Amino acid sequence: MRRGVEYALAWLALKALGLLPRRLARVAGAAMGRMVYWFHRRLRRVGAFNLGIAFPQMPPAERRRILKRMYRGLGWMLAEFAQFPRWAAAKAMPILIYDGFENFTRASEKGKGVICLTAHFGGWELSAFAHALYGYPLAYLNRPLDNRRLDGLINRYRCLSGCRAIDKNESARAIVKLLRGGGGVGILADQNMQPAEGVFVPFFGLPACTTSAIARIALKTGAAVVPSFVLWDSAARQYRLRFEPEVEMISTGDEEKDAVTNTARLAAILEQRVREYPDHWLWVHKRWHTRPPGEQPLYPF
Repeated sequence: MRRGVEYALAWLALKALGLLPRRLARVAGAAMGRMVYWFHRRLRRVGAFNLGIAFPQMPPAERRRILKRMYRGLGWMLAEFAQFPRWAAAKAMPILIYDGFENFTRASEKGKGVICLTAHFGGWELSAFAHALYGYPLAYLNRPLDNRRLDGLINRYRCLSGCRAIDKNESARAIVKLLRGGGGVGILADQNMQPAEGVFVPFFGLPACTTSAIARIALKTGAAVVPSFVLWDSAARQYRLRFEPEVEMISTGDEEKDAVTNTARLAAILEQRVREYPDHWLWVHKRWHTRPPGEQPLYPF
């Protein structure tokens, strides 16, 4: 029953926001974001705690402003996501412009595939959708939701422009095959992992269990790793899909050492972008939940 209600509410929200003019949809989305901020105390608490870890010297009032702006950005992204059928039908997405596109094409021309290093940052849902819409379809890792109908609904929207979902539980072989064929895949590398799935590297000064899949796959296949982020440009009133220069992988022949070294370098890139745009990152995820052996839990709730 609960899952049926979740699906119905999500379907109604997407349909309603999709029918509104974009400007009004963004206003409504921002209002939804504010409601979640005020009524979802647990997430607000996690976000405040994480901001305290990342910016211990920052006044609490400023941290609250960052968290509120993050929720506004999530609301805006929901509104844009709801309008994906419109952009897919038009085969254009004028709300987004490229920045550093040559970095992607240069990496792609090597013919060994491209891994887009990204995060739950800015308008991340627009990234693969827009890139596919303009002729460069990407695959993306999908962690299936417990609610299968809701998972299917979200992925239908995501794939309207030609993207392809790869189930997280069957990802390694599928990604390697895709890259060896010269394709591209986007991987969100900012979530907490279990020890069997990642390695501990610094993130805002604390060890964070981080996926080592990007480094391992890149070293195995020779694929290019290109950081990519969707930023909100308040002056232009548009999103920017920014591709940064390829990150050269360090290879010494020691597989485990190289995995940790390169994963730490990639995590440092993500940290730098979060420091530059703190209101763009998803602070309400327990990023430091998994602790190194012997360490006590970090979150007091």
